[in-house]
Amino acid sequence: MKHIILIVLLSTTLLSAQRPPNAKISKQVMGLFESQVNAWNRGDLDAFMVGYWNDERLVFVGSKGPTYGYENTLKGYRSGYPDRKAMGQLKFDILELRQWDYRTIQVFGKFTLYREKDTPRGHFTLLLRKIKGQWLIVSDHSS
Repeated sequence: MKHIILIVLLSTTLLSAQRPPNAKISKQVMGLFESQVNAWNRGDLDAFMVGYWNDERLVFVGSKGPTYGYENTLKGYRSGYPDRKAMGQLKFDILELRQWDYRTIQVFGKFTLYREKDTPRGHFTLLLRKIKGQWLIVSDHSS
């Protein structure tokens, strides 16, 4: 009987694990992205990075593979986007938010950079955690 109860509880947890967040949480997360886009479009990488977990365990995966740590991620952004011209104007399209538990959200989205000579586009998968009352990006896979 204990096994049946455990299986039912586990199944219920797994089935409810991927759900859209409630309106309050969605608004908080979308506010994070709005702040990042505004910071980027001002050319302010430090303000853009406020949305990331300031920790050595932050993971960013891009075309060159994984980068570990907040400072290394910031260095990578500064290297790839040394000035406002290189940064262009950023637009995010959030495709889906999935809440896994009370403090974990997965985000699927698209980014577009509008620059003078090109318009790079790509997709991203983010993992956000609620840390000290704030939603922060702890893992970013952008391609």
